Amino acid sequence: MFIKNALVDRANNVHTQMAGAIHVHPNGRFVYMTNRNSGIEVIGGKKVFKGGENNVAVFSIDPASGEPTLIQNIEARTIHLRTFAINPSGRMLIAASILPMAMRDGSTMSAALVVYRIGDDGKLTFARQYDVDTSRFMQFWTGIVTLP
Repeated sequence: MFIKNALVDRANNVHTQMAGAIHVHPNGRFVYMTNRNSGIEVIGGKKVFKGGENNVAVFSIDPASGEPTLIQNIEARTIHLRTFAINPSGRMLIAASILPMAMRDGSTMSAALVVYRIGDDGKLTFARQYDVDTSRFMQFWTGIVTLP
């Protein structure tokens, strides 16, 4: 049974905090899931990100018991990672956020595709971010297609 807390700050579990997609690594030794949040508040008449966690949680799986253990949370560098995919070789994970978000400091965090390298230990390392202009729409899905 996979019931674990995947948050960095378990005490700051705001009502807009959600879990996202969950995928098992091709080797079966690791599980990945997204923590996502896009809650807003109004400050000075402007809707801005309220706060919360946006990251990818990494679990190792005990081969004997199947018990997951949280081994990493890596920042999304964007807001509300809705979905992600792992390439068939198990060496890369690409996550997609759904929309841009105004921040308290006046900046805007863009929607993006975030690329991570997957190490032999299952942990992720940030590789690159591709900002995506979603206009007034949302980016709902990402996948990886292997070409011959």
